[in-house]
Amino acid sequence: MKKRNIIYLAVMAALFLPAIISCSSKERLYIYNWTYYTPDSVIEKFENEYHCRVIYDEFASNEDMYAKLRATQGKSGYDVVFPSKDYVPIMIRQGMLAELDKSKLSNLNNIDPEVLSIANYDPDMKYSIPYFYGAAGIVVNTEKVPYFDRSWSIFAREDLKGRMTMLDDMREVIGGALTHLGYSVNTVNTLHVAMARDHINNNWKPNLVKFDAEAFAKGYANGDFWVIHAYPEAVYEEIHDNPKLLANTVFFIPYEGGPSYIDNMVILRDARNVELAHKFIDFIHRPEIYAEFVDEFGLPASVNIPARQFKKKKAFYSEEELLKTELVEDLGNNLDLYTNAWFNSIRIGE
Repeated sequence: MKKRNIIYLAVMAALFLPAIISCSSKERLYIYNWTYYTPDSVIEKFENEYHCRVIYDEFASNEDMYAKLRATQGKSGYDVVFPSKDYVPIMIRQGMLAELDKSKLSNLNNIDPEVLSIANYDPDMKYSIPYFYGAAGIVVNTEKVPYFDRSWSIFAREDLKGRMTMLDDMREVIGGALTHLGYSVNTVNTLHVAMARDHINNNWKPNLVKFDAEAFAKGYANGDFWVIHAYPEAVYEEIHDNPKLLANTVFFIPYEGGPSYIDNMVILRDARNVELAHKFIDFIHRPEIYAEFVDEFGLPASVNIPARQFKKKKAFYSEEELLKTELVEDLGNNLDLYTNAWFNSIRIGE
């Protein structure tokens, strides 16, 4: 009996071992990206085409992403990362990024030249490829809040106290206040930043439940919050199967304007799978794949021109609406003005 069992196990091992080896030997691509930012369908298509496995980790802010990568001192294990415009030059200066091999990127001609013209942090795409040009804004439940101005001033409404959140993002929140007060989101004027800090602390913060860059969409979806400072893709991903709430939800970029961003795909200098990382970046900019990405989240095809012909859904805001926003810039050492205002005042005692 024992001999038969041994023979049976040997036969079964012979049958299944190749499959096990094949599965375990698949190439792996490690991605560190924003929450709700690459559709599962796109990831699955890439895995199937290149017979690989994508390991997808998420971050909620540039600060979190940067802190984690710096703390691991070049041993994070990630291949492709998605930093915003103002963090790319920081990462370039600190030697964190690999130079891209453009011979492996056949879809670069699909990228809108106008986007490249404002990508002054890396205009020749030596280290970074634009992924998306967009803006956060404000989401309102119109059933609960039927009357409102499409303005940053909504956060000063005391009648909505306890029903509002703002992003836990220094440049987004301070940038919103600066815009509301008539200043640049990139000002390095000490008085302007101090005025924005005080406006947030005195007029907005008392009405907020919290600053939140992770669970704001879920909180809105379950009815805890009626007005949120948000990225629309995260919100609509949470409420897409709630027809009533979907019908009563409005997203807008405030009429005063606000901060905007270009998020980018970069390859870390210590990436383990550089070849597959290039394939992923090039895959994203296939027009039909890019259209699938933006359609999934209700976004405009702001970076990839031919993808606009493949879109099937209307975006929640347009490329034209982005014109009233201002791109967040790398401020170098002047970033301390914002860091001190945020961590030493606004984020204290929440």
